[in-house]
Amino acid sequence: MKNHSKLKYLPIGLMLVTLGSILFSCANMSRPSGGPRDKTPPVYIKSDPLPDTRNFSKKRLEIEFDEIVQIDKPSEKIIISPPQVVMPKIQAQGRKVRIELQDSLIPNTTYTIDFNDAIVDNNEKNPLEGFSLSFSTGDTCDSLQISGILLNAADLEPITGMLVGVYSNLEDSAFKTLPMERITLSDSRGNFFIRNLKPGSYRIVAIKDFNRNYRFDNPSEDIAFCDSIITPYAVPQQYIDTIYNDSAAIDSVVVIDYNKFYPNNVLLMAFNEQYKSRYLEDNSRKERNKLEFTFATPHDSLPKIELLNTNAGNDWYVLEKSNTNDTLCYWIKDSLIYNIDTLQVAMQYFRTDSLQELSLYDDTLNMVYRAPKEKPKKKKKKISNDSLPEVIPTVFAKMDVKISGKQDVNKPIYITFEKPIDSINLSAFHLFEKRDTVWAPLPDSLYAVAQDPTSIRRYLLTHKWKPEGSYRLAIDSMAAVDMYGLHTDKFSRDFSVKSLQEYSNLYFAITGVSDNAIVELLNSSDKPVTSVPVKDGGAEFTYLKPGTYYARLYIDSNGNGKYDTGNYDRKQQPEEVYYYTQELELRAYWNVEQDWNIYQTAIDKQKPLAIKKNKPKEEKEVKEENEKDDDEHNHSQYPNSGYSPGGSPTPTFSGAPRPIGY
Repeated sequence: MKNHSKLKYLPIGLMLVTLGSILFSCANMSRPSGGPRDKTPPVYIKSDPLPDTRNFSKKRLEIEFDEIVQIDKPSEKIIISPPQVVMPKIQAQGRKVRIELQDSLIPNTTYTIDFNDAIVDNNEKNPLEGFSLSFSTGDTCDSLQISGILLNAADLEPITGMLVGVYSNLEDSAFKTLPMERITLSDSRGNFFIRNLKPGSYRIVAIKDFNRNYRFDNPSEDIAFCDSIITPYAVPQQYIDTIYNDSAAIDSVVVIDYNKFYPNNVLLMAFNEQYKSRYLEDNSRKERNKLEFTFATPHDSLPKIELLNTNAGNDWYVLEKSNTNDTLCYWIKDSLIYNIDTLQVAMQYFRTDSLQELSLYDDTLNMVYRAPKEKPKKKKKKISNDSLPEVIPTVFAKMDVKISGKQDVNKPIYITFEKPIDSINLSAFHLFEKRDTVWAPLPDSLYAVAQDPTSIRRYLLTHKWKPEGSYRLAIDSMAAVDMYGLHTDKFSRDFSVKSLQEYSNLYFAITGVSDNAIVELLNSSDKPVTSVPVKDGGAEFTYLKPGTYYARLYIDSNGNGKYDTGNYDRKQQPEEVYYYTQELELRAYWNVEQDWNIYQTAIDKQKPLAIKKNKPKEEKEVKEENEKDDDEHNHSQYPNSGYSPGGSPTPTFSGAPRPIGY
């Protein structure tokens, strides 16, 4: 046994890193001035204990590398599995890393120290990625492994540094009551490797563990879970390597036996349940006639409100609210009420109690108005003319009419009033179209003025605008009267409409879903610009501003027209998201039609690198190289078929046809 190579004792991941480093590189402590940049990470030399040592009981471990190393953020990046309550002391000393365990070791247990990318060389900070060291306190060393990728469900971003773990206790409640049994961290690409598992069946979960207790007991934490039970297994494989001598002739061929571990394509989609405690976040009275309240979260009911220090009754306000009832504005009707500097308000509303349940809460608030200090006015020289009567200027209700220099073909005109409107005369709105040199009035039946359902102070004027047409909007005086009796002034403005040559149109012919899906067009910041529902397998965007766009589709499972997150207690996964793999360069007066098979490209390869926020170092370098070689690789700008995904297109355990190809 003493003559056996140490390589036989290395786990395959570490063995391949070691072989590759020996055969292809030699990391130096420094490089000659002007030479190529060192891109080689540190190379493992030896350790105490050796990988997979059995019956290990020491509290101190030591690992040696081929060059001086540093440890980057050890408390964040280094994970010990099974998890320990007290973090070990870890420090780098020259070429060595020393670990002093602070917790006692569990008997007959395999331990894994996952360094992730915490170990870097001293000069260029090249990380040794995926490095781990395992040992056992018993006679056997467990060796099975589960691997996969962790993505953010809403935008398919790879998630770095999120805890991923397993339970052999298959009860759903285990995730909320027990610490995870074996854990790891997702790496810079979202990949995770849960090592040294016993044979058996497991539930796999992930958590952004704020309180570091390795369980889901805080509903505001990000989580992910796999729907199915996973049973890891190994398949024997051989690694064949050719060693060359100094004259580039073959010296020998090395055949190394190892195990390939499955499943190696678990897809976890992380989400947040969007849980927030409900409470009154803010209240203010910036104006005499307006009380404003902001709640931390939406609710399906409104609070009950009453004024205590005045006989106001129930009809003392006009309510302006958000669609989700979390922003409320009470406009006070009566001047006798709003001229009181301090209004005592009684409110009854639902808020989260100490048991994290919604319960009715009675609150009393003093809403104080503090008038702003007036700047002293400069005295004007008085002109004596007793024969002239004093002129009092007319105060009008303020009205803001949003008409841009060139009106969009598909947009209404927005008319916003400063205060809620008591009455509006729709016949006072007149629309004219310029025909030759004459302004011709349009019949009332061709345009409409209606209140915006999302805002009580905003009205929309809609009309089927003619491209390149010229129009005039005229509004008579007293068209609207606000709740305080002020009427609007007259208004008139001429404007023109954009031509069709200023727009681009886009159509997606979608494979994989025909309805119950929403397609969003995104800007370069991965933010939605506009969205349309999928109908009969297609999504059509019209009157788009020319520019660069990206596209994202989500399956609208419940048909509510918005993206919904998941919920662990209900075993509800977040709605599925897919990206169109190419950027879309839309030019003026273009009609672009694209085929989009949402399942053609592996899910972790779909999001375009240009809008991916989490870009590992090597991906950035590849992008830079690709930009340099654009002229040599002039592919079609709008390919009708995606590229083949890397890796095995095996369906994930969630049952959805979403292969991963990392």
